[in-house]
Amino acid sequence: MKISIGCDHIVTEIKNEMVKYLKGKGHEVFDEGTFDNERTHYPIYGRKVGLRVSSKEADFGIVICGTGVGISNAASKVPGIRLSLVRDVLTAKTAREKLDANVLGLGGRITGTGLMQNITDEFLAAQYEKTEENEKLIERINNLKKENEEIKKEEFFDEFIKKWDLGYYHD
Repeated sequence: MKISIGCDHIVTEIKNEMVKYLKGKGHEVFDEGTFDNERTHYPIYGRKVGLRVSSKEADFGIVICGTGVGISNAASKVPGIRLSLVRDVLTAKTAREKLDANVLGLGGRITGTGLMQNITDEFLAAQYEKTEENEKLIERINNLKKENEEIKKEEFFDEFIKKWDLGYYHD
């Protein structure tokens, strides 16, 4: 698998450990940086990962900053990116299976390296479950990035809210 990975200066060592781990598992890794601990701007590296994934040069992306929030926000702005900020294995699996997530967001100061490796393994191993429901939901989510009149309507997600109220979803 081809994986793009990027981070901010706060978690460079963790990113380097993840690069080593992924290569050890036989993955081709695009290390987008940063490469030292000099203060930098995380959106640069989130965007690099997002662009590599959206262009299909990489199958998946991983972004890491202190909490995972900032760099995940940046990467998620790239059209075609479906990012999930994850702190546990089940969420990683669900993000892939239900939402076809293609970028994994991690918080290096929140989640330990061993757990990050487990989360990554689960994320990469999980397969998207293509269903009409999942496809429709992903299409709606993707449409949030487009400026159009439909997303301005209050009832944009009403179909899914109604199904929730009727008990179709079981969490």
